[in-house]
This record gives sequence, C-alpha cells and structure tokens, in this order.
Amino acid sequence: MKKLVLFVFAVTLMFSVNAQIETPAPSPFTKVEQKVGLTDVTLEYSRPSMRGREVFGNLVPYGKVWRAGANKNTIVTFSNPVTIAGQELKAGSYSIFITPSENSWDVVFYSDTENWGTPQNWDDSKVAAKATVETMQIPANVETWTISFDDLTNDSAHLGFMWADTYAAVKIDVPTDKAVTTAIERTMSGPSANDYYASAVYYMNADKDLDKAKMWMDKAMEMSKDPAFWQLRQQSLLYAKMGDKKMAIATAKKSLEKAEAAGNADYVKMNKDSLKEWGAM
Repeated sequence: MKKLVLFVFAVTLMFSVNAQIETPAPSPFTKVEQKVGLTDVTLEYSRPSMRGREVFGNLVPYGKVWRAGANKNTIVTFSNPVTIAGQELKAGSYSIFITPSENSWDVVFYSDTENWGTPQNWDDSKVAAKATVETMQIPANVETWTISFDDLTNDSAHLGFMWADTYAAVKIDVPTDKAVTTAIERTMSGPSANDYYASAVYYMNADKDLDKAKMWMDKAMEMSKDPAFWQLRQQSLLYAKMGDKKMAIATAKKSLEKAEAAGNADYVKMNKDSLKEWGAM
C-alpha cells in the first residue's frame, strides 16, 4: 500500500511539473548596458505598453510618484560617481521614480532599490538626487515604455524617457576628463615607488635578474619618504638572496624596529627568525 501511495505521488508530481506553461510577461523585463566615457551604466526595468489606454494623466496620474516602469523598481547602476542636476551620486545602484505633471517631470534617484513599486514609506533622506525636467511632445505614439541613453559624449549622456507622445530626459555627467587627465599625468611622470617596489619583489621571488631587482628596490626606497616595515623586510630578503648578509641584517633590524612599533607580531617573528638564521641574534 505504501509503495502504491508513493507511486501515485510521483506520477502526480511529474504531471504537475510537466503541466507548467510559460507565458509572455505583460511588461517584459529589459536590461541595457551603456558605456558613457569611462563609466559603465546598467539599466534594469520592466516595460508596460499602452494597449489603447491614455497614459499620462490617467494610467500614470499627474502629481503622484510612479515607479518609472512596471513590477520591481526601475534600477540604474553607475560604476563611477556621476553628477545629476549639480548633485553628486556615489558609484552604486539607485531606483528611479518619476512624478509627472503636464509640462514637467520630477525625476528622483532613490538609494533604496528593494521595493516592488513605490516605497510604502517614502524617506526623503534616501533621495540621492532629484532633477526637474521639461517634457516635449513627439509626433508619433510610442506604444511601449522606453528608457534610452541619448546624446552620448565623452563626459555625459541623457537618460531619455519616452512613452505615448511624451519625451523627457535627464542629463548625467561623468568624470571622464578628470580620470583621463589623472591617468595621463601619472603615466607621463613615470613609474611610482609602488611600481618599482612591486617589480623588484616579483623579480626576486621569480629568481629573475637580481641586479635589476636591486636597482628597482633602491629606487622605490629613494622615492618613499618613510619605508614601511614590510617593504624593508622584502629589501632585507633581497640583500640576503644576493649574498650581502651585512646589508640584509642592517635592513632586517630596521624592519624589526618598525614592526615592533606598529605591534605587528607576524613581522616581528619573521625578522627575528631571519636575524637568527643570518647569525645576528
């Protein structure tokens, strides 16, 4: 009897699984990725359609907060900080909400993205940026709610909203010039102390040209106002590997002193072990 019950349950489960039918969503989900200058922008939203309905002032009432799409919040994500209407947004994700009126929209970038629709309790402290933009009429009806990246330049883009016979756009400024200028200045000024240090440590550990590793390590130390204990530790190991025990001991003692001052027990032990190995303790 028990086996029969299990058999019937298995057959019922099989038919219930096979009977699942997937149908198109009334408001399909869309994900758009756009590079604006050096900033990656990702937009995720669901797209309702008119289906013969009057949209703004009816389906989407004037004067009320709207989720800028359907289903879960419309979400935009920035890989770098951006500026909207003079307000800086940190890199991260934001919900977009729109309060439409006949001639303009208030577009809000909201830091809480975990809402289905509009928040039950609106929190002004979560408004990261707000822009009021004029709307314009377009000559033909757009059946499905559309958000686009328009007027792309190296330093900005317009986030365009279009539905029915209405279009509005919010300008997004990105820090491309600052990032490129900084990169150019850094590159043209030559390698940094960290570049020389990392190269020297790699060459030492990979048993490559130790003379070149020493040259880079010396350069790194010259460029560092106050070398840290972990840098001095690597320099001492390089001296030891090159057979210069005297300099290895002297440098390890400096590393030990700084490690003790910093309270770093690991580096204290490593330096003491090396000094014992090299006959200095």
